[in-house]
Amino acid sequence: MDISSKKLPVILIIVLVGVLILQFMTNDNSKPMIDPETCELYIVDSQINSKTYLDEFNTKCLDFLKLIPKHILMNSILNV
Repeated sequence: MDISSKKLPVILIIVLVGVLILQFMTNDNSKPMIDPETCELYIVDSQINSKTYLDEFNTKCLDFLKLIPKHILMNSILNV
């Protein structure tokens, strides 16, 4: 297949769309997420849409929370 072929862009678009669909299909929704207020890790139960906390904390998030004054943090959370 020649690089100047008119079929090449169509084939590339189809391949890229296929890769994108594959990524969405294999996306793991049960990966741990971080609670922005407490930095605690949790997972969301997709059947009942509730949080299950894992009693583990993200150290980078905790370090970040130490840098921000509490009143600024609470105002930013409440305004969202």
